[in-house]
Amino acid sequence: MYDYKFGATSLTAWAQLRHAWFAMNRVAEAKLLEVDSTPETVAVLWACRDYPGPLHPAEIARLVFRAPHTIAGMLNRLEKEDLIVRTPKAPGHPFTEVKLTTKGEEVCSARIEILKDVIAEIMSVLSGEELEQLVELARVLQLRALDMLHMKLKPPPGNPEEVTMPIKVREKRENE
Repeated sequence: MYDYKFGATSLTAWAQLRHAWFAMNRVAEAKLLEVDSTPETVAVLWACRDYPGPLHPAEIARLVFRAPHTIAGMLNRLEKEDLIVRTPKAPGHPFTEVKLTTKGEEVCSARIEILKDVIAEIMSVLSGEELEQLVELARVLQLRALDMLHMKLKPPPGNPEEVTMPIKVREKRENE
């Protein structure tokens, strides 16, 4: 592994950030491969599980930063595995709605736990204060990139403006 040092600190930071993300994602991929999954699939299942209100393929693509055709292919595979069900367009209902099946809920929860364990292990090298700093710095970079893409962090229709990525707050079950 190279220790990148460029003349411009911004280039060094970019290389470090990019390589850190790729390395962390590879760890997640390796762990999830053990259960025939990927980080991208878990992200889609997680969105289906915790997104409030109806969820449409285009919204999934927006949430996980993937192209709509990529999400369509993934949804096809998830539907074949009986993890999701898509309700087609109907009169007065302009979008296909995506929902988890009972099997999908179980699989999703198990895979999220694997991903959370990976995240906890990797992020444990940072103190609470460092994690808070990282969150703030990443948000600034995220907002700048979104601005350059002419995109905004915005809530889906029907949600308050201050909630940019709404999630359902899940109550702890007795066995958790």
